[in-house]
Amino acid sequence: MSKGPGLFTDIGKKAKDLLTRDFNSDQKFTVCTYSDAGVALTSTAVKKGGFSTGDVAAQYKYKNAVFDVKVDTESNISTIITFTEILPSTKTIASFKLPDYNSGKLEVQYFHDHATLTTAVALNQSPAIDVSATIGTPSIAFGAEAGYDTTTGNFTKYTAGLSVTKPDSSASIILADKGDSIKASYVHHLDQFKKSAAVGEITRKFSTNENTFTVGGSYAIDSLTVVKAKLNNHGKLGALLQHEVIPKSVLTVSGEVDTKALDKNPKFGLAIALRP
Repeated sequence: MSKGPGLFTDIGKKAKDLLTRDFNSDQKFTVCTYSDAGVALTSTAVKKGGFSTGDVAAQYKYKNAVFDVKVDTESNISTIITFTEILPSTKTIASFKLPDYNSGKLEVQYFHDHATLTTAVALNQSPAIDVSATIGTPSIAFGAEAGYDTTTGNFTKYTAGLSVTKPDSSASIILADKGDSIKASYVHHLDQFKKSAAVGEITRKFSTNENTFTVGGSYAIDSLTVVKAKLNNHGKLGALLQHEVIPKSVLTVSGEVDTKALDKNPKFGLAIALRP
């Protein structure tokens, strides 16, 4: 694959991951095992409120292909097949979910040193088509995406974004929701080893004149432990502690509280991922 600007979905991803990744208010337990045949099995159980769900996923890699199959407690079977380099500089992803026979989708990604292009088509009688493109370099990139409904003949979405990336920082601006919202974010690493980082994100919804400003940060206490925190102007405070108990096995404890609410009842989440 080329060392180009990356996919459109990569614009703003660093800030989004720092502010949202691994934050949850559920209880989650994950166990991963590997068979001698090279199959990775992942079992996940989640308790949210008074409801419990679970799934079992299998992944198998063969040459330039990756097969992912997941079965959940509601009898849904999800399958994703990924092929790399069927054609030079491309990645092809086919997915479907049973028993929903209209859920099939085919996606093709093309990578170039100065551009990327993605096309996704739903595999049904009235397919929706999503197209995105990014031009630039790993340091600066401009991209856009659009969705088209062939049944109604209308655009379901159109979005544009710009990102600037440096070794110690990343900034992005995304115009989304058909031009109704704009989001700007900035991530800065505070030391050369990238043990600590600060992030700021502001979102404005033009139709409602609503602004949301979020600040956050992360700090690696040591090679095994990371803490994260975030706070927005609506008073929602979140915190997270993640510790690698044994190699590749991670314990995550997170919580969120609405500081402006009358009851201020905090929500806590616990996630345990065990991998051999």
